[in-house]
Amino acid sequence: MKSSMLSYVQPSPTVDSHHPAVTAFARENAGDARDSRQKAIRLFFAVRDGIRYDPYTIELTVESLLASHTLSVGRGWCVPKAILLAAACRAMGIPARLGFADVRNHLSTARMRAAMKTDVFYWHGYTAIYLDGIWVKATPAFNIELCERFRIRPLDFDGRNDAIYHPNDLNGNRHMEYLRYRGEFTDVPLDQIIETFQREYVLSPSWSSADFEHDTALETAIDG
Repeated sequence: MKSSMLSYVQPSPTVDSHHPAVTAFARENAGDARDSRQKAIRLFFAVRDGIRYDPYTIELTVESLLASHTLSVGRGWCVPKAILLAAACRAMGIPARLGFADVRNHLSTARMRAAMKTDVFYWHGYTAIYLDGIWVKATPAFNIELCERFRIRPLDFDGRNDAIYHPNDLNGNRHMEYLRYRGEFTDVPLDQIIETFQREYVLSPSWSSADFEHDTALETAIDG
């Protein structure tokens, strides 16, 4: 492997791919896949559906973003889920890095809208995985149950094409719009994210005691 790629297979501050829980998760879910692409596909679905999407868990510290921490709690927002997928890939020797974009998000709850005062989600996280000589984007954020509840087309990943959010949901309504790509990194540019969030959002401490799944159930009941 070229020296320029080594940082993408090694552990980094939040991508603790050497942690026993992460390596066990990677080996268990990659299973007997015959090549890197098949391993990455299996790991994508394991993170997408095995870890619940929960934007109320936003906490901007290295400790809370660790891949091993996300595994232990079983839920997380887009950034820690992307970190876990990157860590699992690195644990299997597959180069992976973290990508970020600003998106206009039409999937939110009343609690989120009241706190954020905007439908723009800054520094949305995804995983970029190096397969067959190219970097492919993989977005493991929304688990299948959440997609079914909101009638969102779930993101699949074939290891060849980018898996990024669809612009419309299954009803034809606006779902997600990519506004700006911020680049791809070996690890989370935490200081930059904190600066942006502090400038753009008023994140309430009450989120930590709120139930995202309960709120989404209320939203879909109202919309229905």
